[in-house]
Parts: sequence; C-alpha cells; structure tokens
Amino acid sequence: EVQLQASGGGLVQAGGSLRLSCAASGFTFVDYAMTWFRQVPGQEREGLSCISTTGSNTFYADSVKGRFSISRDNAKNTVYLQMNSLKPEDTAVYYCAAHRGVVESYWGQGTLVTVSS
Repeated sequence: EVQLQASGGGLVQAGGSLRLSCAASGFTFVDYAMTWFRQVPGQEREGLSCISTTGSNTFYADSVKGRFSISRDNAKNTVYLQMNSLKPEDTAVYYCAAHRGVVESYWGQGTLVTVSS
C-alpha cells in the first residue's frame, strides 16, 4: 500500500524553526519528484516547494523563498522541509505529495504547524 507519512509539526513561536519529514513507502521513491504544500481551512491549497528525483532541481514559492529549504534522502525514502524564521501566517496543515510524469501522483496525510505571536 502506498503511504506518505508526514511528521514534525507542532507549536513554535514566531522566528523559530521546525523540520518536517515525509516518509514514503509502497512505491519507487527515486522515480518521483516530491512536493510540499499547505492549507488553512476555508482557503486555497498553496504549493510551497518541489524537488526533482535526484535533488538537483528545486522550486520555492515566493511566500517561503529564503526561509524554507527542501531536501531528500533517497536511501531513506524521505523528503524534508526545513522551516526557519517562521511567521504566524505560516500556520497551516502541511502535506507532502509524490509526482511521476504528468498525471500520476500520491498524496499524504498532513501535519499541523502552529506559529504563535
């Protein structure tokens, strides 16, 4: 069974840091690009960051550029999101997803990040 298990969320004060992890199983991890996104109830889902299969190419949304960093460890079938200089507006449920080609994708469960001021 395909699984994407996100973890590492929690409560942090503004200006602090968290590292999220997403552990993958049930598919060939090295064949998939990985993404992180977040969603606040009642708002549109926001794509945050993407990383290619080898980790050589990365993308960041303007809202997190310079503060967040994506990485992957193919030996551990895990993708990470290092989040620094957190702001209250970063509060959301964070999700990871796997993508192969144009149409195939897998979506994981979320982990809640709450940033207090």
